[in-house]
Parts: sequence; structure tokens; C-alpha cells
Amino acid sequence: MSEDLSKVPTQVPSNDIEIKKFIPTENITLFRSCLVSSEYPGIESSTKYIFDKLGIEYVIDRNQSCCTGLGHYYDIFDEFSTTALAARNFHHAIENNHKHFVPMCSTCYAILKTSAKILNEKDDVREEINRRFREKGLDNLQYTKGDIDPVNDITHVLDVLFYVRDKLPSLKKVDLSGLNIATHHGCHYYKVHYDDSICDVRNPNVIDDVCESMGAPTIGWYDHKRRHCGCGFRQRYANKELSMEASFEKFDSLYDNDVDLLIHMCPNCQVQFDRYQHIISKKTGHDYKMVHLNISQAVALYMGADPYKVLGIQTHTQRVEPLLDKLGVKYDIKGDKLHD
Repeated sequence: MSEDLSKVPTQVPSNDIEIKKFIPTENITLFRSCLVSSEYPGIESSTKYIFDKLGIEYVIDRNQSCCTGLGHYYDIFDEFSTTALAARNFHHAIENNHKHFVPMCSTCYAILKTSAKILNEKDDVREEINRRFREKGLDNLQYTKGDIDPVNDITHVLDVLFYVRDKLPSLKKVDLSGLNIATHHGCHYYKVHYDDSICDVRNPNVIDDVCESMGAPTIGWYDHKRRHCGCGFRQRYANKELSMEASFEKFDSLYDNDVDLLIHMCPNCQVQFDRYQHIISKKTGHDYKMVHLNISQAVALYMGADPYKVLGIQTHTQRVEPLLDKLGVKYDIKGDKLHD
């Protein structure tokens, strides 16, 4: 069933968005994601490429552990264990003088925020975690209330890109304006901690605003723009038919809008759309031509990053090369440089 578009606000111009949280450009811990590393490592290399070009200061901490997001939502990790691991990750970032967490994954973003709020607000949980650290001789990992501000110390990569969007045109190498672009915002970004997000929960458009800054306007609002990708974590495997069915209407809306490129901000959403597009195509009878890129991959492409060495398009299921052909981008499967 289609959504009632009369109740949806028109897209807000980026210049009118009031940022009510701190967005870091230094002292950043770029928080690695298991899904990014295992499915689309080009998201990480694209993010680093952008940050390096823009002079955004960051580190990647080798002591970091997984946020437990996938295990948490599969009910393998309980909330206590997830929060304890977050306390450990928080300690290493603080010790390293890079306490501003910038995750590349919406689930990492939501998990870290939730854990910080629990550690700050639930004294009994915090004390029990600290007690167990002491028992194991890990006194240095103990968390003090307020060590991490869940609003201002945990910021998605998308927020940083939005904050520096006015600097992007000076680094333009590839014109994306000829593409029909749509966006998909991760639910763990704008639906879970919606008070912390610079994204309107009723009309998510932060990715659209970054695209606008690159001179590549999106189609804006489309039917089912707010719809979940359909993965539901375990549902993708335990109830595959239900998971795929949840994606059908969104895919058909994108098909009706003749979308060339769907831009994501969450690797799990990208898995659902990129890896399973051919399955959904068989079910619906529509030959979808969409290519899928993370927002960092799209920005890096705009800056002239190598499609193979930086964007990592060889890890995608839906071939990205036809999109590059449409853009007139020269590429070499050996990974030769795209630009000097």
C-alpha cells in the first residue's frame, strides 16, 4: 500500500537544517564495522580517502572490538555483554585521545549510543561491569559516568560528510549530475536515536543534501522512502520470504522512478539491496538496473577515487561498471589510477 504523500513535508534545503549536536573533524576514532570489512571493504577505504583529502584527523584503533550488533540482534549477545564491550572500546578511544567515535555502520552507531546511555544512566549496570573488570584484573577498563557523551561523542560518517559538504565541490573530478539518484537512510540512524539525528524521521534527506552539494540532485521523496530495507537481521535467514517481501514495494517504487543509483549509509541495507536484487527481480518480474553505493563510495567516486582500489566495486554483486560507463569514467580492471 502506498504512503499518504500529503502528510509528508517537502524536502528541506540543506542550508535550513539546524545542527544541534557537535560534529567532529579531529580526534576521531573511525570505528570499523564487521559488515563493512567482510562485505564492502571499499566503504572503509573510501571513507579514509575522503577524510585524508579533506584533512579530517582520525585514527583506527587496533584494540577495537566488534560492537556485537549482529550477535546482539540475533540474541547471541545479551545487552549486558554488549554494554561491557562498549565500555572497553570507550576506554581505548579515551586513552588514545580520540574519543569522538565515527562509525561507518548504522548498527554500530545505534549500539554505541545505546551502550553509552546505559553506562551513564544505569548505575547498577555500570557498577556491575566495573566490578567484573576489577575481578579480572582489568581495572583500567572501568567506565566513569559521563566518560562518553552519547550525543556529541558518537557521530555517523554521514553527519561528518554533511558538515563538510560545502568543501566537496573544490575536489570534484567526476560529474554525477547525469544520474537518476535515490537515497536510502538506515533505520538505526534516524529511527532509533532520532533525537540525536540531524535527519528528519518523517522525511530523511541528509544523504540527499550531500548529493545536492556535489551538484547531483536526487529524486528526493519517493514512495516508501522511509521503508525498512527488509533484512531484519535474522529475518533475512530465518524468514527469508518475509524479508524479501518487505523489500518488494520499495524496489518497485525505485523501478517506477527509473533509478540508476541508490545511495546507502548502512552496509546491512546495502547487503539486502545489492546481494538480493536479482532474487527480488525474479519474484517481482522487474529487471532492476540499480547500482548500489554507500555515501562514502559515492563521494569518493566524485573526488576521482579509483573504482577498484578505493571504492572496491569488485566486491559488489550488482556490477558497477555500467554506471561508470554512463558517467564516462575510464577504469582498468587491474586497478590503474583513475586520476592523477
